Order: sequence, then C-alpha cells, then structure tokens
Amino acid sequence: MSEDTPVTVWEGRFIKMEKQGQWEYAARSRGIGAAVILAITDADEIILVEQYRVPLGRPCLELPAGLVGDIEEDEDLADAAARELEEETGYRAGSIERLGEFSSSPGMVSEGFTLVRARNLTKVGDGGGDEHEDITVYAVPRANMSDFVDRKRQQGVAMDVKLLLLLGDQLMR
Repeated sequence: MSEDTPVTVWEGRFIKMEKQGQWEYAARSRGIGAAVILAITDADEIILVEQYRVPLGRPCLELPAGLVGDIEEDEDLADAAARELEEETGYRAGSIERLGEFSSSPGMVSEGFTLVRARNLTKVGDGGGDEHEDITVYAVPRANMSDFVDRKRQQGVAMDVKLLLLLGDQLMR
C-alpha cells in the first residue's frame, strides 16, 4: 500500500472510514455529494431547519441541506437542492445559484458541500422532511438572526457550523 492511496477500513450505505498513511477519516460512499441551501424569502427571512441529530444526541439548528446523488447517481446539483428544500421546508425555489464548494471539517472528514442560494421562494407545503425525519421549519428575519440563535442555544439546541455564515457580521464586531 502506498502512503498516497486511501484504504477503506469499513463502508456502510452512506459513509466509509478510510486510512491513508497515518490519517484516519470519514468519507461519503459512492461519490455522494451534499448541497446546503441558503434560502432567502422576499421578506429577507432566512429559512432554517431544526432536527434531531443522532451523533449529537440532541436537536440541531441548520440551513436546509441534502445529499446529491443518493437517489440518482448523476443527479444535477440544482435539482437535488430544489428537491431537498421543498421536502424539508415546504418552499419551492424560483432560482438556485451555486455559490461554491466548502469543506466541512477537513481534519476529520473528506466530505465537503456545495453552497447554493435559493431565491424567489413560494410556500407550497409544510415541509418536515420524509417519513424518517421530523424537521421543524423557521423563517427568521435576517435582522433577528443573532437573537434567534441565542434563544435556541439557551434551549439546548446544537448549532451547525454553517450558521457562522449568518452570524459573521455580529462575530466580527
């Protein structure tokens, strides 16, 4: 085995553990990607979701997100993001713009995600996810984001690191 070649130690349906030289890390199986959706309403609200996350043992506040290529191997990123946004939140996007690719936790996982911005939203359902999810949807005015996040923290809700995107101005003061 070359130090440059990862070796799969264990693989499940969605993730695998790999070893490369001295590094051990988690990776997505089957080339699956992820889309994270920054959904902004015409009233300048940001759509957030809260759902229980088993690895954390508690609910987590997040931007809507979902897997790309888990159902169809060559699924288009914008189609997957639109599908996940509607399924999780009940909002349909009139437009989806790709903002870039980001690494989640580069010292521990090889996974990254593509951030997209969804605009021209129309409420078409309740959201809540599929039959395996129990998602609560929030439309939070951008001006109230910091207070909303603080209240959720006080309730014991975990915060996804991607929320830093929404708190950047307040944190940099």
